[in-house]
Amino acid sequence: MDSAMPSKKSSAPPAASAPHRQFSGILVDGPERAASRAMLHAVGFQRGDFKKNQIGIASTWSQVTPCNMHIDRLALESAKGVEAAGGKSLIFNTITISDGISMGTEGMKYSLVSREVIADSIETVVGCEGLDGFVAIGGCDKNMPACVMAMARLNRPSVFVYGGTILPGCHKGKDVDVVSVFEAVGQHAGGQIDDDELAAIEQCAIPGPGSCGGMYTANTMASAIEALGLSLPNSSAQTAVGDEKMQDCFDAGAAVLHLIKRGIRPSDILSRESFLNSITLITALGGSTNAVLHLLAMAQAANVKLSIDDFTKIGARTPVLADLKPSGKYVMYELVKIGGTLPLMKLLLNAGLLHGDVLTVTGKTLAQNLAKVKPEYPAGQQVIRPFSDPIKKSGHLAILYGNLAPGGSVGKISGKEGERFSGKARVFDSEEASMAAITSRKIKAGDVIVIRLEGPKGGPGMREMLGPTSAVMGLGLGKQVALITDGRFSGGSHGFVVGHITPEAFCGGPLAIVKNGDPITIDAVSRQLTLDLPQAEIEARLAKWKQPKPRYTRGVLAKYAKLVTSASEGAVTDANL
Repeated sequence: MDSAMPSKKSSAPPAASAPHRQFSGILVDGPERAASRAMLHAVGFQRGDFKKNQIGIASTWSQVTPCNMHIDRLALESAKGVEAAGGKSLIFNTITISDGISMGTEGMKYSLVSREVIADSIETVVGCEGLDGFVAIGGCDKNMPACVMAMARLNRPSVFVYGGTILPGCHKGKDVDVVSVFEAVGQHAGGQIDDDELAAIEQCAIPGPGSCGGMYTANTMASAIEALGLSLPNSSAQTAVGDEKMQDCFDAGAAVLHLIKRGIRPSDILSRESFLNSITLITALGGSTNAVLHLLAMAQAANVKLSIDDFTKIGARTPVLADLKPSGKYVMYELVKIGGTLPLMKLLLNAGLLHGDVLTVTGKTLAQNLAKVKPEYPAGQQVIRPFSDPIKKSGHLAILYGNLAPGGSVGKISGKEGERFSGKARVFDSEEASMAAITSRKIKAGDVIVIRLEGPKGGPGMREMLGPTSAVMGLGLGKQVALITDGRFSGGSHGFVVGHITPEAFCGGPLAIVKNGDPITIDAVSRQLTLDLPQAEIEARLAKWKQPKPRYTRGVLAKYAKLVTSASEGAVTDANL
């Protein structure tokens, strides 16, 4: 459809209609607005600019991570697009953090927290400055869903731009990336490579700007956001350094003005059907477990009903078609070269797996955006499998319940590691303690590594367990050892892993009373995570349990722990206000 869909009920102000501005009152004549005009003259406004729609460019530029080191240039290009379309651009920044650099340290506790801080900060600037719309440019795991959360809360015409995927590094003729480094640590611990080899991998794995190269969390969320309809077509499948990405940024700036003219807001685009489309695409791509957490949070911000069980329903009918890292062979750059996500979306649409009538930021429906896209990839490519020969016939994201996860948990079961695992618990009350045991080769085949007190409240911050999972893989134990946690995983994690266990141990969930040697079963077929003990024994242990003292009592981590919901609810901080 070419006209905007009816808006869902929202407390947000209505969208501006060009050329009049509706949010800041800058056009009001008289001395009461003179100071506002004077301040904007100082930042480059001409007299005629006050009659234009003011469009923010929310940049997540930072030198703390290669994912975002180039976004300042992308922001300038989006600003050009705004100006060319007759608007006035204003670039502003928000924070970002680096998961890869902070991984395995105390600093990683701030990672998921940053999603809330970024969403809050974009909402604060756009709301305070009365901007009519905005472009949000994200390039790493948390700032991307944060941008969407802000878009949903503000409900002003807006477009998301993905900063783009990194090019692969090369070591001994093979593609390498950040996960190659983490797995090399395990290989080093196992004596398979020496110090020089590890250093060589470190130095070539990340060759420049862009987000981590496999179907890890950044590429997963970029694809998810495009499927939601909030990005321009193929924004999720472009390299960070290519001309296509610059054009994407320019077009996004112009698109916001088009949305204002049409009166199209995020509430017209974000629906239950668009979120189901998003789950479908990331399932076909073999995406990160973090998508569960982030899509729940984004839906909550948009007042759209979504639950962890929707991932089970979509997974039952959607095959995994992409042979992408971490469990597959290829990096995102290989998918970019053969046409990106659009042919896959057309294949899914033709198979009846996508809702084609949902509106997007182009002003057209998803089906209209895909109308001229051919549902095929070049002959001979191996990145995207046909429906007749999938990587896995059903989804890889398994939502497991059971007496260890009465509130749910999330497993990433590719099928390569099997679908059932039984073993004896090896219990650790922190990621660091588990990592020390793994790298010193104290973990043996048949062990179920239990890492607890790493949940949203208990960590606090729900750290990613990329270090332990990668070390296990590097030691060659990926099919012989399982790992469960109330923390979460990097998109680069693979193996027999289950995270997001709810209730978390800090809140008295059953994970809190597991002891070394306890038998545990993970069954991806029956979707059960089970502590194989008599119920009477479990209840007796829980009756004796006492909650640990909070690890932080002041500052942002303490505030987060006080407000955050469970992982099964998206780990958001504004749900219970």
